[in-house]
Amino acid sequence: MAVAKPPYHADVVGSFLRPSAVHAARRAHFTDKTLSAEALKEIEDAAIRDVIRMQEEAGLKAVTDGEFRRAWWHFDFMGMLDGLEIEHRAAGGIQFHGVATKADVPVITGKLGFPADHPMLEHFKFVAANSTVTPKISIPGPSAIHFRIAQDDIGHAAYRDDAEEYFADITATYKAAVSAFYDAGCRYLQMDDIFFAYLCDPKIRAERQAKGEDPDWLISRYAKMMHDAIVDRPDDMLIGMHMCRGNFKSTWVADGAYDPAADAVFNQTDVDIYFMEYDSERAGGLEPLRLLPKGKKRVLPGFITTKTAELEDLDDLKRKFEAAAQFADIDQLGIAPQCGFASTEEGNSITMDDQRRKLDLVVKTAEAIWGGV
Repeated sequence: MAVAKPPYHADVVGSFLRPSAVHAARRAHFTDKTLSAEALKEIEDAAIRDVIRMQEEAGLKAVTDGEFRRAWWHFDFMGMLDGLEIEHRAAGGIQFHGVATKADVPVITGKLGFPADHPMLEHFKFVAANSTVTPKISIPGPSAIHFRIAQDDIGHAAYRDDAEEYFADITATYKAAVSAFYDAGCRYLQMDDIFFAYLCDPKIRAERQAKGEDPDWLISRYAKMMHDAIVDRPDDMLIGMHMCRGNFKSTWVADGAYDPAADAVFNQTDVDIYFMEYDSERAGGLEPLRLLPKGKKRVLPGFITTKTAELEDLDDLKRKFEAAAQFADIDQLGIAPQCGFASTEEGNSITMDDQRRKLDLVVKTAEAIWGGV
């Protein structure tokens, strides 16, 4: 039976709570050094088959590996690139509200590039081989490299001396990644490019200005990187983009409505599908959706949170979509959780049962509003 192609009215960002077996195996392999890489892969493979089955049973038509082979949503991918490494330091974690992450720090050691044997190509192929619906993989967007790497951690002199060469090589790296994932069979690639939303936060904008950077220029430059990286993709490949304000142990980093970035995001990136955090007042109003161009692009407002266990009310979700439809065609909208359930391996402060109920609600909402996923 043919599988319906994306975009869908029900979707997920991609990460899921790690089962205890995965937590234990990764600790045994990476920390205790008592488990081989082969044994770790066997445990991850089994858990990924289970999480794919969970997504399919919920009724979703696009599924991921839950990011079970990663510690971070972004650093694992970045550390597998040519010219970039992740250093484990004693201090320097990312500060969220009331909690900080471990101090894994990305550093540039040479010219950036996407290696032909990047491990996540095989990660995608595993999902494709074990799913009956559309396989999807989520990777960090191009802006993650520039935003997350401090000037002092750029060890490649050319990038310190020439910002345009730096941006150009990030773009070329992602252009090669898009091509490689397509050749691996990927027709639905998601890039988590959360820093568009970060640059809508007045505090973060002020921090960037203090470094001599214009946040509005950065938004435009990040949009150009995304556009140039994906513009030559084949017609049968869709690109999704997720935006949020941070997600670690149910906490966050940024506040602020999408207004400063909306035009760049919708009209300058060439992205097809937008996953937008909309589960709290920190995301601002729905007015930026008016800038979504008419046509085939789709926005999935994340009215369903992954940060807390409380289940949203279906009638309330319907009302929110009625409000959203004042600014964008209802047929160009869909529903997804506001973020992943575990942007890092630590996961959010919810249970496996909570997670499944949220997935069921995503599908139920799509069926109630659009008649199906």
